[in-house]
Amino acid sequence: MTRVYKALPSRRDFTRRVLRAVAFGVVLIVASLVFGMLGYRVFEGMSWIDAFVNAAMILSGMGPLQPLATPAGKLFAGVYAIYSGLALLSIAGIVFAPVVHRFLHRFHLEND
Repeated sequence: MTRVYKALPSRRDFTRRVLRAVAFGVVLIVASLVFGMLGYRVFEGMSWIDAFVNAAMILSGMGPLQPLATPAGKLFAGVYAIYSGLALLSIAGIVFAPVVHRFLHRFHLEND
């Protein structure tokens, strides 16, 4: 059985796919950051700037800057940290998927 592979999409189509993936990744990052800021604001009573920096640090995998004072804040921070780890991996996969797809597509075309 022979497989028929479609031609490699044009650079323009590839660029569109990459930009769409990056835009979707940015939307997910912003939504995650807003979610974290709201959580720190509600559960810990932090100012907006402190909530931003703590949410950004956890979302990037660095950890919180300020010690947490309330049990609800600690619980939120733990759940947010788990979510952030999964979100980071998922967003990286979404952003790099078009590049990996193109590489694999080109690899298969070269074998035929």
